[in-house]
Amino acid sequence: MTLGRGRFGTQNLAWLLAAAIGVAAFLRVEARGAAPLVRIDMLRDPALGGSLIAAALVATVMMGTLVVGPFHLSRALGLDAMGAGLAMSMGPAISMLSGMPAGRLADRFGAKRVSLAGLAAMLAGAALLAALPASLGVAGYLAPLAALTVGYALFQAANNTLVMAGQPADRRGLVSGLLNLARNLGLVTGAAALGAVFAAAAGGPIADARPEAVAWATRAVFAVSALLMAAAILSLRRGRRAGLAPARAA
Repeated sequence: MTLGRGRFGTQNLAWLLAAAIGVAAFLRVEARGAAPLVRIDMLRDPALGGSLIAAALVATVMMGTLVVGPFHLSRALGLDAMGAGLAMSMGPAISMLSGMPAGRLADRFGAKRVSLAGLAAMLAGAALLAALPASLGVAGYLAPLAALTVGYALFQAANNTLVMAGQPADRRGLVSGLLNLARNLGLVTGAAALGAVFAAAAGGPIADARPEAVAWATRAVFAVSALLMAAAILSLRRGRRAGLAPARAA
């Protein structure tokens, strides 16, 4: 996609078509292989599929914060490089400090409840970032970002427990790999898709955009992020309900 230099053309379409063919060929081989790298039938499990989709969407949003944050802090809020770096370090610090409490909360209140609570916190944080004006300054950006990051830590700890707890020993390694794959696909998607939303909303090259345009582009990205978090909540809830349906019928 970089070869298009920001313009979508025949070359980009050809690369996307090649990628689609590659994915289709991979799925075909894995479905027929005697010892597949990825067991396609596992993806038909609604509970597992819902958790994987939610994990991918969460990673997409978190990568979006890393892509948008430096531009918003420097261009819209006027921070220098050191100030922007210190502000950006708040997210990883919160994630580090909230990891252990998140695991304890998942053990105490149940992984499903905590995972949904984490997604709800991420939805609230993204919605606030989409709604609050840049005139609130750094605090108006970092406070919702803190809520979003805490929600991320809660979801990660609880969703991993939710997915791994019900797996037999011979499938745990594969399921763990699928979780990592979902996160990595989400990270790549966040950098590409939300980066594209940011650039389009800014109306031109970011280096030449006015602070008001950068602030508007940031709100657009987090509005999309809020929609993605709503989709993650629906995916997780529907997957778990569908996964419990046979047990209730029995």
